Amino acid sequence: MANSRQKHARILRDFRKVHRYTGALLFIIFLFIALTGISLGLKKNTGDMILPKTRTGTTSQLTDWLSLAELESKVYRHLDSIGKPEVTLDRVDIRKDKGIAKFIFKEEVLEVQVNGANGKILNTGKRYSDLLEDLHDGSYVDDLFGIPHGIFKIIYTMVSGLALLIFTITGFWLWYGPKYMKRLR
Repeated sequence: MANSRQKHARILRDFRKVHRYTGALLFIIFLFIALTGISLGLKKNTGDMILPKTRTGTTSQLTDWLSLAELESKVYRHLDSIGKPEVTLDRVDIRKDKGIAKFIFKEEVLEVQVNGANGKILNTGKRYSDLLEDLHDGSYVDDLFGIPHGIFKIIYTMVSGLALLIFTITGFWLWYGPKYMKRLR
């Protein structure tokens, strides 16, 4: 019985060391993941600070909408008028139920929301949520340094995920281990 208790005490000490050293090494990464994750979780409740609120157009009937080419032309004319003619379109997010299209640009974390039916510009705003997502999952580093195939993101995600798994297991044992040892008396 004493041998079993000593064995579990040694395991508990080893788990405590792994938990402590892993935590110390990955503290900054976990802090960063936590802060960006919290921000992303609140993005729709920050009143246009992280993600512009989705405005509402006049109709959700796509047959009543202008073509995407016409909408894009109106958006670029608008951007030219506000001094941002040199931006590259990343994607168009169609919100049929809201009657709008969101034109999202790579530069300046910019988003333009346009009424699908008449092309009226409903909102031009900063879209920091995409930047936060790229920071949160490590894609930003791949883009910044031109690392191909998302290699940094894969390594970053694997290290973070495995460390979280290790913390979960060692943390559980640090909580349960002493209880188990008391039963071995």
